Amino acid sequence: MEGAVGAAVLALTALGLSLVFGVMRVVNVAHGEFFMLGAVIAWWVTDLLGIHPALGFLAAIAVAPAMVGIVAGLAERLVLRRLGYDPEATIVATIGLLYVIQQAALSTFGPDARPVQPPVDFRIQLPWFGWSGYKLLVVAAAAALLLGVWWVLARTRVGLMMRATQLDAETARAFAIPVDRVYGGVFAFGAMLAALGAVLVVPIQQAHYLMGHDPLLLSFIVVIIGGLGSLRGTVLAAVVIGMSDGIISVFFSPTLAKILATLLVAMVLVVRPTGLFGTRAA
Repeated sequence: MEGAVGAAVLALTALGLSLVFGVMRVVNVAHGEFFMLGAVIAWWVTDLLGIHPALGFLAAIAVAPAMVGIVAGLAERLVLRRLGYDPEATIVATIGLLYVIQQAALSTFGPDARPVQPPVDFRIQLPWFGWSGYKLLVVAAAAALLLGVWWVLARTRVGLMMRATQLDAETARAFAIPVDRVYGGVFAFGAMLAALGAVLVVPIQQAHYLMGHDPLLLSFIVVIIGGLGSLRGTVLAAVVIGMSDGIISVFFSPTLAKILATLLVAMVLVVRPTGLFGTRAA
């Protein structure tokens, strides 16, 4: 079950990174810090309200992604857009953004890990083992959110504009698609997906100002293996990496899990440089 939860949360987090990478051609090194920020804000909301865990969690899952989306939107407008989305400059800029967010969280919320009480507390017990009800809820919620993202990308006008911008931004501009607004929306939406994943997992892992490192590394691994901007590839790679990371971390060590995932990336890049389901950029 640990592997399934890890895969579900990783799929959401990596999908946000994949959308930004695919549509904007921006390597968002601060993506893990948006994940961390979502978890820290979730703790802050539940602690501030001090109400029933279920109501507090619902408030956190509404407030945290919205606040992270606002922060990401401001970062895109004030930093990335002024750099003209230059690939090299935006890497440096998002590294700086990483440290700004991290130190702001440390200064505001402190260095201690902060627990969030699960909204539900039940267990499905079978003769030989049992499943946590909340962990099952995390997997189900992540699956529903992924289906919702697929519907937006495949069936709505917003998704059509995003796909058009991804394929050719200049042609999209010629057809009156507001590319800058699409970029801003995609960057904020990608950060919100990471924050959603963090809110779902924070009752299991606790909130901490350094918790963004592993999600960032694993998300990059998933995006590289799955393919640039591919929803199907992202979900498949997240399931493989998330399940293997959870199982290997439990029975061996987290370090070994990261080493094997990195070796898998190298093998995929040798055989298929664009990833399993990626296509070459135009």
